[in-house]
Amino acid sequence: MPGPLPNASKGRSRAGSSRASERAGGSRRLVVLPPTCELPVPDLPPGRRWLKAERQTWNELWTGPQANEWDDSFIPVVAMFVVHCHSILIGKASAWHAQEARHLSDRLGLTPQGMAALGWQLPEQQHAPAPVVPLRGA
Repeated sequence: MPGPLPNASKGRSRAGSSRASERAGGSRRLVVLPPTCELPVPDLPPGRRWLKAERQTWNELWTGPQANEWDDSFIPVVAMFVVHCHSILIGKASAWHAQEARHLSDRLGLTPQGMAALGWQLPEQQHAPAPVVPLRGA
């Protein structure tokens, strides 16, 4: 199940009226996301001390393509995603953290499955992808 749809009527909505997902005849149209989000990055929620790596991830997420479709209601969800992901990366996560991070990544449109469920698509690459270099001994 996809996450909440962006609300362009909110005061500081990240979803401009021309980009907001629309329903026509019961089906959602495909939204091609811009390559980056130029809107201001919201402040991290208060209540905890944020690590430098968490702040960096926060900034990367809010300047990425998906952030164009998020509004202020996504702030706590993105914050939870950052916390769960960093718990996993530092080896202090349980299986529950990993499962929650997976679900949140889908709801935020950060995975191919999540993007498809939300009707989002990344823009076509303007340059060739980096070459794949096999690992030594592989």
